[in-house]
Amino acid sequence: TFTKWVNARLGEHSLGPLDDICTDFSDGTALIQLLEIIGDASLGRFNRSPRMRIQKVENVNLALDFIRGRKINLTNIGAEDIVDANRKLILGMIWIIILRFTIEDISEEGLSAMDGLLLWCQRKTAPYDDVRVRDFSYSWQDGLAFCALIHRHRPDLLDYYALDKRDARGNMELAFDVAERCLGIPRLLDVEDVCDAAKPDERSVMTYVAQYFHAFSSLSKAETAGRRLGKFADVVQTVFDMQHDYEDRVARLLAAIRAQQDTWTHTKLESVYAKARAMSDEFNEYKASTKRTWTHEKIELDTLLGDIQIKRVTYNLAPFVPRAGLAPRDLEAAWIELAAAEVRHRKAINHHIRQSRDALQRRYGSEANSIQSVLNNIAHALSALSGELDTQLATVTSLIARARPLGPALSRLSSLERMCSDANIDEHDYTVYSVSDLEYDAEMTMKALEKKARFIENQSAVRNMTNLTPAQLEEFEATFRYFDRDSRNALSDAEFRAALDSLGHSFSDDEFLMLYDQLVCGDDAISFEVYIRFLVELTEDQTTPEQVLQSFRVIANNKPFVTKEDLRLDLSPKSIESLLREIPKSDLDKNGYDYLAYLRNVFQ
Repeated sequence: TFTKWVNARLGEHSLGPLDDICTDFSDGTALIQLLEIIGDASLGRFNRSPRMRIQKVENVNLALDFIRGRKINLTNIGAEDIVDANRKLILGMIWIIILRFTIEDISEEGLSAMDGLLLWCQRKTAPYDDVRVRDFSYSWQDGLAFCALIHRHRPDLLDYYALDKRDARGNMELAFDVAERCLGIPRLLDVEDVCDAAKPDERSVMTYVAQYFHAFSSLSKAETAGRRLGKFADVVQTVFDMQHDYEDRVARLLAAIRAQQDTWTHTKLESVYAKARAMSDEFNEYKASTKRTWTHEKIELDTLLGDIQIKRVTYNLAPFVPRAGLAPRDLEAAWIELAAAEVRHRKAINHHIRQSRDALQRRYGSEANSIQSVLNNIAHALSALSGELDTQLATVTSLIARARPLGPALSRLSSLERMCSDANIDEHDYTVYSVSDLEYDAEMTMKALEKKARFIENQSAVRNMTNLTPAQLEEFEATFRYFDRDSRNALSDAEFRAALDSLGHSFSDDEFLMLYDQLVCGDDAISFEVYIRFLVELTEDQTTPEQVLQSFRVIANNKPFVTKEDLRLDLSPKSIESLLREIPKSDLDKNGYDYLAYLRNVFQ
């Protein structure tokens, strides 16, 4: 068994095989080559064709010094013992090497090495009634334990429940054959070594079983890589849907604005008071309904764009650049032109129904335009948010401070409006903004600012919590917002308990009171950050460029391209379709996709 294990390691580098490790190790060359492979380090220069005994002893001493340098205790083993082919000491040394480099790194629930390997076998075979793993000798003689390990991890390779439990040799041969052909586990044991022995050699069985542990650990890494890629594909799809929604809504809003302006351009005004008044009423109706709908939509679009950019920053994606004609500057230019068209249309109407009170109108218009200018500047600054979350939060906080003084300004404007009413001035030449318009815009702007601040704060709280999927984080945020009735970004005890119940986390009264007392903030409420961190402790998987690249490499088996067949092993069809729609074809293989070029384009 030990000879087969040594040959399997040497075979990884096209060395060997050895016929008898006791004699073939005597010149030290094969031993040095084995240690360089399993130790992943060079031992330096050595005599590759030793002829004299002194040369062989020097080679063996070099190998033994390397072993001792790894803090491995070799009691009573000297270079002369190896050169003289002392079978007992050489086999003991090989066992120590196997134990150190193959078994000692195994860990299961705090147990390591042999105990950890035995616990792993017991846990993996627990669902199989015919298997009782108590040791590394008798428990393996019927071959069922080997078959159970394979079936537990790769049920597609053999049908455990169709085995003849009485055919120990057949079960053993099947397990050894499947492990070698399908899992790359070298056949270190022969069937008779286990089935026919009065007591199978524990060290031989343990050495072979350790190969199963390492093989299935590699499969687990591939599954993790597939999960990460699936998560990444979900994130990309979510962001893509948000971007598509943004562009589609911007296009519709721009089309509606242009259609309204065209209608005004072709409207014929008459110097008849009743008709002019009717036109004025129609325009007022537009401002009270259509324009407010557009104002709300524009603010929503500004917020959506900011959310897209924040999500892309959160997941380390390149900034979103809308298609030509749909960028924020295009919408802002159209909005400014709409305001100008509104002014022109209003002035044309007003020209026919009033010619006096100009000074008062100028004063009113100057004050209203000044307020609207502040609102426009705040809206523009809000739509242009970018950069780190802390920087964006500081910007939004400063915008809120700029918006608060608008209350006294609107009060002054309201006084001017009453003065105009007293003077029988119902319309204005120098502005299209009424007090109600500006109050609505100011209210909407303040709500947008407060909403943006809460969103950034919440995104900051969840930025590093990437063991959760975007769908989980979205569910947690949506639940928090639903039960935060007063929009103070905190939950009372009743709201917090209702939120937990809706997510399926139920606690007794005593448990909840103890939990609430531990989590409650200074204002007797649960903040969003405390809420989300508590849920993360129950449910946490960060997507970084390095992780995504490493995941692609694992799935592609270290090829510079990935095929659809590679992806099918670990990803869902939806995730595969989403990725292949974006990844360019590879020049190296007609069926390959260049994931390296894709990642350079996707990440900043």
